[in-house]
Amino acid sequence: MRAFVITGPGRAEVQQVPRPEPRTGEVVVDVERAGVCGTDVEVFTGEMSYLHDGQAAYPVRIGHEWAGTVASVGPGVDESWVGRRVTGDTMLGCGACDRCVRGKQHLCADRYEIGIRHGWPGALAEQLPVPVTALVPLPDHMDAALGALVEPGGNALRAVLGADVGPGDRLLVLGPGTIGLLSAQVAAARGVEVHLLGRDEPTLEFARSLGFGSTWTRDTLPALRWDAVLDASGAAALPALAVDVVEPGGRVVFIGIAPEPSLVDSRALALQDVTAVGVLSASGGLSGTVELYASGAVDPRPLVAATVGLDEVASVLAGQRDPAWGAGPKVHVDPRL
Repeated sequence: MRAFVITGPGRAEVQQVPRPEPRTGEVVVDVERAGVCGTDVEVFTGEMSYLHDGQAAYPVRIGHEWAGTVASVGPGVDESWVGRRVTGDTMLGCGACDRCVRGKQHLCADRYEIGIRHGWPGALAEQLPVPVTALVPLPDHMDAALGALVEPGGNALRAVLGADVGPGDRLLVLGPGTIGLLSAQVAAARGVEVHLLGRDEPTLEFARSLGFGSTWTRDTLPALRWDAVLDASGAAALPALAVDVVEPGGRVVFIGIAPEPSLVDSRALALQDVTAVGVLSASGGLSGTVELYASGAVDPRPLVAATVGLDEVASVLAGQRDPAWGAGPKVHVDPRL
């Protein structure tokens, strides 16, 4: 089958690789759609931290935001999964350690991460092997684009839950990229007053096109009461800003990861009684995200700028975009093209 393979920093190609065979407890999924995210770009450029500490090594087959149909099952898996439309968790714990037993498999020291960690192949391929325990069923009416947006949506849902905001609260989201915009949509669906802070007018204009009229740059940010601040930016300076502007007694949520260390003064947290929350992965948020999408409470499809084939992925990772795509932050891949 065809698969997209990153062979080194800035080097990638579409290769013919063996089709996966489902092992005990696994299924094989025919991939219909997969998303490209910032982590994939970091693997392509060589900046991804896992490449420097031994948790990942080239060649890497990326792709952890996906949707598809179960094509076959391995020993011990109910045959009724065949033909079902699914997405799934990226984080694959060992299932036996204390963290896995306590339901925190996404923090398992020995975990695989699909398309990222310890060589588990990703979804930028015609087929993907997945443990049945990681699968999340999709409703029949949910299209492939929505299905492939469940994983980033799960991250956003967990971030909003970490912010602990509801009707009458005001949330400031730093960074109007995919996770920031999804977080804004999830929060708005919960009745929260959402504001977004970005760096440039095109991204803020796109946020406004989604219905978010309160958009700011750092220079124009008003001195309002921010009950919670959610940093989805990946900018090293913004975690400190989040702590500086949040209302005393409020919450800051960190889900963006900067390429270099971010400095936060713990005295500011303690003296303002601020709760800081870190979010790693969509684990625990996938089913809730499916419900939000299926009900129509959140529609993330406008975030997808384009859907391309495997042969176009390298140029996307290199930052090349067709101007006709518009300002949507997400690019999807159909491995069948």
